Amino acid sequence: MNFTVYRDAWGIPHLRADSAGELAFAQGHNAAVDRAWQIEVDRHRAQGTSASFLGAEAVDWDRFARQARLDDTARRCFDRLEPATAAWVTRYTEGVNAGLAEGARRAPQFAATGLVPGPWQPWSPLAVWLSAHILFAGFPTKFWREEVARTLGDELIGLFATDAGGSGSNGWLVGGERTASGAALIAGDPHRIIEDPGVYQQIRLACDEFDVVGLAVPGVPGIAHFGHTGQVAWAITNAMADYQDLYRERLRATADGVEALGPDGWRPATVHTETIEVAGGAPVSVEVIETERGPVIMGGPGAEATYSLRTPPRVTGELGFDALPALLRARNTDDVDRAFDHWAEPVNVVQAADTAGGLLHRVAGRVPLRHPDNMLRPVPAWEAEHAWRGLHPLPRRDIHGGFAVMANERGLAAPLGAEFAPPHRARRIHELLSGRADWTAGEMSPIHMDTRLDSAPPLLDLLAGLTGLSGAAERLRDRLVRWDRRMDADSADAARWAEVRSAVVRALAADPALAPLAGRIAATDHPGELRPWLAFLPRVGFALEGLLTTTALPELDRAGAARAGLEEVAARAAAADGPESTWGGVHRLAPWQALPDVPQEGWPGLSGDQDCVLSTTSVPGVGAHSWRGPAARFVWDLADRDNSLWVVPFGASGADGDPHRRDQLPLWLTGGLVPVLTDWNRLTEENRVR
Repeated sequence: MNFTVYRDAWGIPHLRADSAGELAFAQGHNAAVDRAWQIEVDRHRAQGTSASFLGAEAVDWDRFARQARLDDTARRCFDRLEPATAAWVTRYTEGVNAGLAEGARRAPQFAATGLVPGPWQPWSPLAVWLSAHILFAGFPTKFWREEVARTLGDELIGLFATDAGGSGSNGWLVGGERTASGAALIAGDPHRIIEDPGVYQQIRLACDEFDVVGLAVPGVPGIAHFGHTGQVAWAITNAMADYQDLYRERLRATADGVEALGPDGWRPATVHTETIEVAGGAPVSVEVIETERGPVIMGGPGAEATYSLRTPPRVTGELGFDALPALLRARNTDDVDRAFDHWAEPVNVVQAADTAGGLLHRVAGRVPLRHPDNMLRPVPAWEAEHAWRGLHPLPRRDIHGGFAVMANERGLAAPLGAEFAPPHRARRIHELLSGRADWTAGEMSPIHMDTRLDSAPPLLDLLAGLTGLSGAAERLRDRLVRWDRRMDADSADAARWAEVRSAVVRALAADPALAPLAGRIAATDHPGELRPWLAFLPRVGFALEGLLTTTALPELDRAGAARAGLEEVAARAAAADGPESTWGGVHRLAPWQALPDVPQEGWPGLSGDQDCVLSTTSVPGVGAHSWRGPAARFVWDLADRDNSLWVVPFGASGADGDPHRRDQLPLWLTGGLVPVLTDWNRLTEENRVR
């Protein structure tokens, strides 16, 4: 090994080595030193072994990971890599293993749980990636739609259509004709579950072949989603494509094992038993079954309902890792385009720009061609019409008008999916960008932080039309109608709006028109990790705008729910003592931690809301804590890479006690951005490893 680690003032690692292989080793070593606990938790989650040190709460995930065969799929995909890519990934894992002991000494969680770090296998990074993205396409939503169709009728299968808080991101590309420099800008913020330490790591990777800054995923080599080579930059958002299928299976036990009914009759299924070790509890046995469609994730022989999951990586042995070294070597948008031809999981919308004026806007990934019903609900495994028939062509688009926006809306990727994000974020970003033609990198933050809530009018209009209210409710109604629709942390009006919205959600959920569906959902028994997709009250909350505006289900008493919610909040406010609460007083950051070290109420309040550009998701009708939001923010400048800016929710380090553990949090909260610094003379050499 031969590499040097430098740091800037924010502790961001800049890694320098002589070759791409040594640099991969250096990146793995750095991930282990800076993020040992994080990447080891992720590796064990991918293997289905996290309950062995996290306890019973992790059993549901471990069962799903084993039944879905995540680690075995990662092995398959590793075996299909180009030899040079496989060697590069292997060097990364060798670096991880070389650095884990040092990293574990910096992380007290290892001693607290008794976890012994390592070893990583060559396919472990692929397993970490697959585990992090297996739920990205939201296949459990098909269980929900199935229950809606069975209860309310097939014609209402899309009644609750929304992104349901599952995935999202903002991204925009501004061409040179609309920037002050004449060179393109790419900016955005990926919306994910906020994890502490963060899922994205700011990093620089430099060797004789390339010099790239970007946001890496700890535990995974290279820079997949957001990078800048100096000559070309790229970014992605979730395409909201549907590329995973659920099949209703019929299984039967035989003297030789298990058989599954497919289009060609009864065929053998593979079956074996695995054991989940549980810290502080008894081991749990898991039967792992796989049919010709895919792994069985629910049910089994004799079960009332059995379902298998079919995914492109399991079928094709491709995860997309051959794109990663190609992206590092990219010099223009054509190179980025060719690299993303290898991409598989998850399916993304890509934007890229280069210093010569090249622009790129396309979808990347693997989406199977199949029957339209496959995209909506579980389909019968024994019917041939539901088999896959190759891959769907991927859309691309020229960039007109000087800029392009991507925010998970029904747009470029519309032919590939069933549900998309509402159009509000995309339209608002488009509106903000249209206001000028001299954009600079430093002026993008107000777009990142915009808090106007454009999903509010349907409920506000309903409230405005109410008559016969109590005096307190009438005053509250008039106040909300005058509200500026800004979900700012210091706004009491935003807090009252959120209270009324939640009360209306609860009233709608209790409406007799939805009672059969509520009862059916309460009676379902799906695997623990999939139950959030079938939670009734959150589904009503996220679908509120659609439920208020659709002409379907006319018997739903929308006005009555609005009246009840408004009166409830008005009465509670009239009885309250003390000053009014603000939105940030209740809308608090609630990051996921494997072992929490900060109580929920210890985290700061947030501006924004689900449908704001500043998308900080909570669950209307359930609670105001925000568990999803911008996992990073960035602006890539193609005029000068050192004009680029970025920030993450916490900091560059995942080690407790490190000064850079959470030093970016104040900036992240207020829209501040850290400069990208690439002058080696302005960096501090931390150590040289030979």
